[in-house]
Amino acid sequence: MENSPPSATVAAVEKGTSDRLLRESLERCRTAGLRRTKSLEEILRVLIQAQGPMTLTSLGAALGSQCDKATVYRLLIRLEEHSVIRRLGFHDRSAHYTMRYPDRHDDYLICTGCGSVESLDIHCPVEVLEREISSNSGYTKLYHELQFYGVCPDCAG
Repeated sequence: MENSPPSATVAAVEKGTSDRLLRESLERCRTAGLRRTKSLEEILRVLIQAQGPMTLTSLGAALGSQCDKATVYRLLIRLEEHSVIRRLGFHDRSAHYTMRYPDRHDDYLICTGCGSVESLDIHCPVEVLEREISSNSGYTKLYHELQFYGVCPDCAG
């Protein structure tokens, strides 16, 4: 990769990272008792490589004819039950799905008008509180998830 153009180097690193995340996610599925299938692998691969949370429709489009919609929906439910993925959204309307990794989290803005989901690119102050709670309570493996609801500029305008 030394003589590769920067974009090729970045793509190789991203591919290596997504391969590692896929292996780790499949191991989490195995530990949870989920059977490894081609459909499961493809759903995880698409969600890992996604630029942000995906709707069932966008996930189905990305998978093409590899999996039928009912299989995708059933697997999403199982993956959420076992904390491999995270379901976001305003109740059942416009549910979005994203990977859940044990060592990191993302916080989101969710529009109550159109259901769009946006990742917040800010330092999360709750992490300091989380450490304090852990220290004072003795709880370990503490985590949190923040979802802020409001009306996006498109719906407000």
